[in-house]
Amino acid sequence: MKKTALAYTTSLTALTLAAATLAPPARAGESNVTVYGVIDMSLAYTSKAAPGNNSRLSLDSGDQMASRIGFKGREALGGGLSAVFQLETGFGADDGAMATPGTLFDRKSVVGLSGRWGTLTLGRQTDYLEDIGTRYTSFQIFGGGGVRAGHFNSLDRVTGARTSNSVRFDSETYDGFSGSLFYGLGETAGSNAAGSAAGVGANYANGAFGIGGAYYQSRQASADTELRTFTLGASYQAGPAKVFAAWSQTRRPLQAPLAATGLAQITSATRANIIDLGLDYAWDGKLHLLASVIHDRADLARAAAGATRARTTQLNLGMDYFLSKRTDVYAMLSRQHAGDAVNPGVIGAAYSVAPTDDSAQNVLRMGLRHKF
Repeated sequence: MKKTALAYTTSLTALTLAAATLAPPARAGESNVTVYGVIDMSLAYTSKAAPGNNSRLSLDSGDQMASRIGFKGREALGGGLSAVFQLETGFGADDGAMATPGTLFDRKSVVGLSGRWGTLTLGRQTDYLEDIGTRYTSFQIFGGGGVRAGHFNSLDRVTGARTSNSVRFDSETYDGFSGSLFYGLGETAGSNAAGSAAGVGANYANGAFGIGGAYYQSRQASADTELRTFTLGASYQAGPAKVFAAWSQTRRPLQAPLAATGLAQITSATRANIIDLGLDYAWDGKLHLLASVIHDRADLARAAAGATRARTTQLNLGMDYFLSKRTDVYAMLSRQHAGDAVNPGVIGAAYSVAPTDDSAQNVLRMGLRHKF
């Protein structure tokens, strides 16, 4: 672990020095490189956390917004065309560890071209479902760490899921309309379909109203479809109140039937429908009051007797106070209840800090977030 952390730190230092010393001087508007990031830390109380369904007190990184550091840049090539790049890595602010051991830029690693028609990027990146999530689901106000499990452990991809070896094109906005195309290469000799992925999305924004949707499909090495998922969402800004709603459906046609008759993990379902409704009320320029509900209904394939329908419901309440444009403090209370399934837990990856049964779980987070 010490060698990995040292290599990680050395790599980031080298990249920063390279960006500062090797980039050629540029006139204003010709090129630029930006270093940015987020550090999010929270004190979290979790009831009924495994093992033994005992309570847990923890200091967590990224329960509201994943801690990260990134580099992005643009160079004007002439004729309205620019070269762009973005490198972004996640880390645990509580212990300094890499979010994905062995992968330096786990969140994003792309290079591309941007012009009057849109932007084409190549590398490791998310698809348009994350864009829908940041506009129309609880992800935008309660963060991926706090709603990932409620969204079928992010199998609907709205809290951000990456695809390596991918190509993405995002159009410019025309009369409020914008769209996106996505393709992930399987890189399998003899079969372009094996291990591949494809996605499409679109959005329309007109003043206070917005509506959008996206679809994603991935295949296994056998070229059989592993995952199909789509999300439709909308929002409306009524004075200080923003209301939003989204519906996701996720299908996993290759899931094997469950033999056990007892409680199952909801993520072993063959299909799930997720409803996400919420409100962001700006009390004034600094204080926001937040509320949402996320409900999952999942189909379980059984080889033996047992429940064939599972469900979870997560209620979220919170307040977010902005000390400045870049720094805020927050408090979030979430309660998740499961029926005919093991409760996946509220924070972190599904089932990592969760009840061992279908007990309801309560999580209180109080945190500080700084963007730079």
